[in-house]
Amino acid sequence: MTRVAAIVPAWNESGAIGAVVDEILAFDSGTTVVVIDDASSDDTAAVAERHGALVLRLPFNVGIGGAVQTGFRYARDEGYEVAVRLDGDGQHVASELGKLLGPIRAGNADFVVGSRFVDPGGGYRPPFARRMGIRVFARLVSLLGGQKVTDTTSGFTALSRAGIELFAVEYPHDYPEVEATLVALRSGLRLSQVQVEMRERQAGTSSITFVRSLYYIVKVMLALLVASLRRYPHLEAARR
Repeated sequence: MTRVAAIVPAWNESGAIGAVVDEILAFDSGTTVVVIDDASSDDTAAVAERHGALVLRLPFNVGIGGAVQTGFRYARDEGYEVAVRLDGDGQHVASELGKLLGPIRAGNADFVVGSRFVDPGGGYRPPFARRMGIRVFARLVSLLGGQKVTDTTSGFTALSRAGIELFAVEYPHDYPEVEATLVALRSGLRLSQVQVEMRERQAGTSSITFVRSLYYIVKVMLALLVASLRRYPHLEAARR
């Protein structure tokens, strides 16, 4: 039986994390839900544990990328064959996980992204500025990675063992989703994209402010250009 770890980074998400864990376990009770508590000041860790998650407590806040990579390292070291990643704020719908896991289990992909834009008629309608940013990033990653991508800001993903091993070593830290997609492509992971529905965050507030959004755009553009110049280990052999 394939061992699946659900990686859930969380920072001060006590209002949402219990429902997130419950929803994942309702989808598949055999999944190990690994909540990475990024030094929350509330009782996120305790709530997650009460709902059945395994909690990795970080001693200080490392940010979303560091928290996610901690989860991938755990999955690698504990021998998990598949990992899925969902946010701790309830935006990702766990009942959609079957769509992400399908290409992995069929042996057709190493990295599956739950995208809001595969289907042009999809219901997600972000604000204009966000929509423009998403399009710019998608086009740039498509150009640099040599494959068309539609939603580089989605954190709703599934990974094969090869993908787990890559991201345990090579995973960006600040606002990582866009750059991680490029890392995956340039490392030889087979990318698949599936249309999914997402919700608004279920509790708490987003850490993304207007100022941080500007920082995000500039940093990601620079990070993508730097990443495009780096050499990454090609993981073809890891899939054999």
